[in-house]
Amino acid sequence: MSGHSKWSTIRHKKGAADARRGKIFTKLIKEIMVAARMGGGDINGNPRLRAAVAAAKSENMPKENIERAIKKGTGELEGVAYEEVSYEGYAPGGVAVLVDVMTDNRNRAASEIRHIFSKNGGNLGEAGCVAWMFSKKGSIVFSKDAASEDRLMELALEAGAEDVQDLGDQLEVTTSLEDFNAVRTFFEEHGLTYETAELTMVPQTTVRIEDEKLAQQILRLMDALEDSDEVQHAYANFDIPDEIMKAMA
Repeated sequence: MSGHSKWSTIRHKKGAADARRGKIFTKLIKEIMVAARMGGGDINGNPRLRAAVAAAKSENMPKENIERAIKKGTGELEGVAYEEVSYEGYAPGGVAVLVDVMTDNRNRAASEIRHIFSKNGGNLGEAGCVAWMFSKKGSIVFSKDAASEDRLMELALEAGAEDVQDLGDQLEVTTSLEDFNAVRTFFEEHGLTYETAELTMVPQTTVRIEDEKLAQQILRLMDALEDSDEVQHAYANFDIPDEIMKAMA
């Protein structure tokens, strides 16, 4: 199981299990606002906005919240102007970490991200130091209750997806950036309900972590980044074996 997929699974379970829904909604609203500001408020003519709204719906965000965020993005309602910044660095063990930030204060965001890396045994690097290790992909995650792996594989191939991975109690369909919306729509038209649908950064290579203490350090750093109000997404190329994950649980 890839580091990307494993962290996605951990993150989604934590999001469903604890009091993070407010933070999740805040991040989704920021993405909707920026997408609407950059490409307009028409979902059909703005692929990024369409993906953002799909992600919001998968988290059961109320329709009025989505519509208000779109209007703030287009300027119909007053809203904060966010800018997008990416930071790159290393977690303990040489694991590559890519962080997407949306902020209304670049200096504050840079200081916070640097502090999180330093406090959790990582190092913030220069622009370009790890981004080349990741590729942008579409990720659509289903509960195994939604469809059998064979059925999902059959539909994924028909829709033009790239891969289907078993995440334990979930199945993840990976698509190219260009085919993401078409594949997601294809599943919707065939009555399959996904848990999450988002654009993500998938590592081309992974770093296998065999030491439990080191694995805990890495996950603490990822947790701290995800908890930051400045951070939209945090990606890493670790690969922690299932037996170590179970031991930590």
